[in-house]
Amino acid sequence: MNHKISIRFFDDREVRAVWDEKNAKWWFSVLDIIAVLTDQDDYAKTRNYWKYLKAKLKKEKSQVVSNTTQLKLIAPDGKKRLSDMLDYEGIIALGKTFPGTKANRFIDWFTYSDESIDGKSKTKAYALFESSLIDEIEVGTVKGLQQIHAYLFGGLYKFAGQIRQKNISKSGFQFAMAQYLKSTLQQIEQMPEESFDQIADKYIEMNIAHPFMEGNGRSTRIWLDLILKKRLKKCVDWSAIGKNDYMNAMVKSPTNSSDIKKLLKKALTDKIHSREMFMKGIDYSYYYEEQ
Repeated sequence: MNHKISIRFFDDREVRAVWDEKNAKWWFSVLDIIAVLTDQDDYAKTRNYWKYLKAKLKKEKSQVVSNTTQLKLIAPDGKKRLSDMLDYEGIIALGKTFPGTKANRFIDWFTYSDESIDGKSKTKAYALFESSLIDEIEVGTVKGLQQIHAYLFGGLYKFAGQIRQKNISKSGFQFAMAQYLKSTLQQIEQMPEESFDQIADKYIEMNIAHPFMEGNGRSTRIWLDLILKKRLKKCVDWSAIGKNDYMNAMVKSPTNSSDIKKLLKKALTDKIHSREMFMKGIDYSYYYEEQ
């Protein structure tokens, strides 16, 4: 079993999955699904509900229970424990045992195709960890950021890896003007990156520059982690930073960088070679961009 863990989000709740290399499929956490469908935050209550439901389904001779397998996931006490898992078809069958519109909405979300641009790009982002390119990317340079963007969005956007030539804005905020972008990026590239504060400042300035037409956040967060790894032997545990906290802090960062620096500093980890940390970071990075 190749324990590649992915995290999906439904109504801002985590749904964890583990990749089965041998059978080439994902296994999904039953308790995560139960928590979503019952809107339950209490782990013990969720587990008890699954025990009750499992007994009920067994009596009904449902295939859902017999199709479960057990894999290790991190429990609330921080230890890895065996947890019931179901594959794609099993989760759909489980969802159908719950009445109401929420269950229907969950099934619609769960069966949504990964063939979207974001879905394909996320697959490419996962693959980046395994590729030799990750060791060849220039760290802290504009070219390095272009290499990341080209890898994530190559074949998906015509402008993959290309610096934009049009002005763009978001929620009323005007990013760096296209006519000055080349010189702006040169200045950012020359910014020092010896300390955490310097690296965070460089990251914030690159976000303000927003050099691509689309895909800036996802590319720049990987770019930031590569700088942190090289200079400080650290990276960001993005799962420790909530979506709303991150987005609000980034909106404020052009005039007040204290919030984003606090969030990033608190989330630093020395697990720079952890495949699970990288994959988890990709899951959260793409989650931040969901509207």
